[in-house]
Amino acid sequence: MTALHIGNTQTEEMSGDPALLSAEQLRFSSASSHRVLWFARDGDVAVVPVAPQETYVAYVTGLTGVDASSLRLVVPPAGHIGGSVLTSDRLADAAFRAELRTALGGRPPTRVQAYYPDAAVVSLARALGAAEAVPGHAFLAQGGAVNANSKALFRAVAAGLGIPVAPGAIAAWPWQAERAVTEQFEAGYPVMLKQELHSASEGNEILSPEDGLSPFGAERVVVLQSPEALRTYLDERWSWLTDDGRGRVIVERYVAGARAGYAEYLVTDDGVEFTGEGELLMAPLLDGIVIPIPDLAAAARTGLRELTRRLCEAYRTIGYRGTMSVDGLITPEGGVLLNETNSRLSGSTHLHGVIGPRLAGPGRTLLDRGGLAVPSFAEAVARLSDSGLAFDPSSRTGAILTCDYTHVNGTVRYCLVAADADAARNLERELHEVFAMAARN
Repeated sequence: MTALHIGNTQTEEMSGDPALLSAEQLRFSSASSHRVLWFARDGDVAVVPVAPQETYVAYVTGLTGVDASSLRLVVPPAGHIGGSVLTSDRLADAAFRAELRTALGGRPPTRVQAYYPDAAVVSLARALGAAEAVPGHAFLAQGGAVNANSKALFRAVAAGLGIPVAPGAIAAWPWQAERAVTEQFEAGYPVMLKQELHSASEGNEILSPEDGLSPFGAERVVVLQSPEALRTYLDERWSWLTDDGRGRVIVERYVAGARAGYAEYLVTDDGVEFTGEGELLMAPLLDGIVIPIPDLAAAARTGLRELTRRLCEAYRTIGYRGTMSVDGLITPEGGVLLNETNSRLSGSTHLHGVIGPRLAGPGRTLLDRGGLAVPSFAEAVARLSDSGLAFDPSSRTGAILTCDYTHVNGTVRYCLVAADADAARNLERELHEVFAMAARN
C-alpha cells in the first residue's frame, strides 16, 4: 500500500505561465510543495521540485509518527523554467520516471495524491500502471482540472444553480470588461478584477471610481475617475489580466467590509464529505487562516456550508474527484456570497486532513500564519522547544511549524493549536515575543 504524493504547486494551469512569476514566488512555490510530507505514511514516495532540508523532514515525521527513513523523495531534472516548479515537462522526463519506478519498488502506487491533479499527473500515473489511483482520472485526463479551477466556470455553474454570487460578468475582450466595470461604477460600487486561473488573491486587482478604499483580497486599489482612464488601464493591464490572452477576466462587485471564508470537502464516488471550514485573513493578500471561522452567526455558517456543498455536488456530477475548497464572502449584513472554487489541495488541506484530526483533535482552534523570522529551520525548532510553546500532545495545544521558508526569506510558517480563537491569538503574541527576544540575544 504505497501512496505517491506529488508537490506540483504553481503549475501552468494553476497560476498561468510560471515563467511570468518572480524568482521569489518560484522559491516560495518550491518550499510550499514540501507540505506534501504532512500526508505521507510509512513507505510512501513523494515527488518534489526541490529536496527539503533533512531537519524539516525529521520535524514533520516526528509529529506524524512516520519513519522518515522509509520515505522516498524523488526530484526530477529541471524543466523549461528551471527547478522550482514541477512543470509538466519535468513529470514527463524519462529518466525521472525510471527513478520513480525504482523508488516505488517496481510496483504501481495504490494511491496518487497531487497538489494540482491535472493531465500531466494522470499521464505519469498511467506510465506507472496506476491511472485509476488518481481520483477522477478520466475527467482530469481531458483537461478537467483547468475547468474545475476556472473562476469563469464557477460563476456559470453557481448562476445555473441559483447560488448567490457578487454581481458581475465574464469578459473575454477589453470592451466587455469596460462595460461590466462601468455598470458597477455607475451604480456606485468598486469592482474586483480576477484572473481566471490564479491563487491566494495574487491575480486580483480592485478598481474604484473614488479614492480612499483600502485593498482586501488584492494587492492594490486602482482609482479610475473617467471612461478614458478605464480604457487606458485595460489596454495596459489586459495581457496581465488574461495571462497573455490564455484566460478570461472576472469582473465582480467589490463587497466592502466582508469577511472571507471557505468550506473544504472531499469529493468521491460515494458523495461529498465536509472536512472543515476557516476564515481567510487578508493583509491585504492572504495572510493566514483561522479554523473554524470564529464568531460567525449560525445562519451564516449554515448558509456557507449548504451553498458550498451544493456547488461541490454539481462538480461531482461532471466527474471531478478530490479536494474542493470553496471560497465565499460573509457580507456585513450576514449574507453569504460564493466567489470561487479551488479544485485541488489547498493551503489548508494539511490542517483539515492531518494536523486537525490527528494532532489537535476535536474542539480546537487552529491559527495558521507565516512570517516568523528565524535564521534556520533547525534554529526555529530549537527556539520553539526551549520556549515551552511547542505543541504538546497531552494538552493538545501549542505551536507547530508547518513549512520552511528560511532559505527563501528567513521565515517559517506556523500553526497554533488552542482552545479558542482568543487563546490562539495570545499564543501567537507569546510566540513572536519569544522569537524576537531570542534574536536579540
